[in-house]
Amino acid sequence: MKDQKIKLFLVDDDALFLKSLEIEFQLHGDFEIKTFATGELCLESLTENPDVVILDYHLDGIEKSAINGLETLDKIKLFNTDIPVVMLSSQDKIEVAVNCMHHKAYDYVVKSETAFMRLQKIISSIFQYNKIEKALNWYMDRM
Repeated sequence: MKDQKIKLFLVDDDALFLKSLEIEFQLHGDFEIKTFATGELCLESLTENPDVVILDYHLDGIEKSAINGLETLDKIKLFNTDIPVVMLSSQDKIEVAVNCMHHKAYDYVVKSETAFMRLQKIISSIFQYNKIEKALNWYMDRM
């Protein structure tokens, strides 16, 4: 079986952070990466069925009227509830993390020097979980 690249959408209005994240993923994994500066641009590309979306919480740095990360998250989940979305924020507040979980985010990561390592671990856990779930479903179908 041929390994397929993980299709990763990165959404952040901080161009420098977005570029550094893109470079880190390119250097440390087999990813097909698309980057977006707004939630709206990400939503327009959802038909490409990303495997994972990493989404900034605020998203109003470029355009003040842009939809925020939570609104984008809600619309992604309306499009396909199975797309795992990991929220990113510079805010290290429990209320923000809880709010993201209430909106069905897969996880929440604070922007820091360790953010990339956390994101890598989360993506690994998403795919490990998916493999286990598929194996379990295969087994249950045969019972």
